[in-house]
Amino acid sequence: MIKGAYIHIPFCHQICHYCDFNKVFFKNQPVDEYIETLGMEMEMFVEKYRDHLHIETIFLGGGTPTALSAPQLQRLFELIKQHLPQLHLQEFTSEANPDELTYEKLVVMKNNGINRLSLGVQSFDEDILNRLGRTHSNEHVYKTIQMAKDIGFTNISIDLMYGLPGQTMEQWKHTLEKALELDLPHYSAYSLIVEPKTVFYNLMTKGKLILPGEDLEADMYEVLMDAMESKGIHQYEISNFAQPGYHSMHNNLYWDNVSYAGFGAGAHGYARGNRYANIGPIKKYMDAVTSGDFPINSTHEVSPIESMEEEMFLGLRKVDGVNKHHFQEKFGVSIEDVYGQVLSKYLNNGSMQTTNEAVALTKRGRFIGNEIFQSFLIE
Repeated sequence: MIKGAYIHIPFCHQICHYCDFNKVFFKNQPVDEYIETLGMEMEMFVEKYRDHLHIETIFLGGGTPTALSAPQLQRLFELIKQHLPQLHLQEFTSEANPDELTYEKLVVMKNNGINRLSLGVQSFDEDILNRLGRTHSNEHVYKTIQMAKDIGFTNISIDLMYGLPGQTMEQWKHTLEKALELDLPHYSAYSLIVEPKTVFYNLMTKGKLILPGEDLEADMYEVLMDAMESKGIHQYEISNFAQPGYHSMHNNLYWDNVSYAGFGAGAHGYARGNRYANIGPIKKYMDAVTSGDFPINSTHEVSPIESMEEEMFLGLRKVDGVNKHHFQEKFGVSIEDVYGQVLSKYLNNGSMQTTNEAVALTKRGRFIGNEIFQSFLIE
């Protein structure tokens, strides 16, 4: 069953220096027309997959959903309500920039069923924020979170980043301290990955991007894990930490290797054994949909072997790991039968652990997660 829906809003008022998602500057873009086109795409998708939909989570991402005005957000929610069946909906998340969330936008979101906010904070060091191309201040963060709580939002998450250009351990500890003082139910923290077609990538190729070394980055990750645990914010995935009952249900769909729909320019989806990517350029995306075509740029039928690989390298991101019984049920073969040799290697060096229920990374294994994931590629 298709259990989630990701909806891509590709507009930004400011492009961050590390971001490689499909996005454009908001100004002079056909924003209203794009929103209507999203509605048309949803309608087509539901028509095709109606019998396979059991939507439990919806996630608005970007770009920046909060780049939209309050009336534009209202229209988007009307179309979502009109076209996506929400009988089973449990979690409805929107990403947001702290300096773009007005009282009016928050009220529109609350009234239309958004029950989880994910704020892009990244750092509490304003020099670093400038270096990242972020436009908000710490004051925006405090004010927005308080406003959201006053309106009735209880499930609020913030994103943080480490391993940033020029970032010291002291700055990272300061950011964690400030973040934890907010006493939120969920935190995500990611190390910087320099992606092609970003400002940071261009600087790196010119030798102008000074990053912390691997050792310092690993130390920052350890400090992160210890700081969260000391406050009772438990790690449930390599980059995610939550109080009990506040795991991101939508992101769990990805790690559980479950089908989900992707709507919008450049969005990705996974439906009925096929992974697909939508057309990226906004005008081409809109032209396809308004012509009555699915706006798909590429599609890939996932083979049984690839599905097994994905089950492992996505599932091992979770602290609980990959459930052995579920794997056996899904593929008709045990994890040990397929991956016995790889498992032995990492069990013996203390990077993985196994129980009757699951195989999982140890704390030590989380530091070399990417290396371990690659080991589970059969071909």
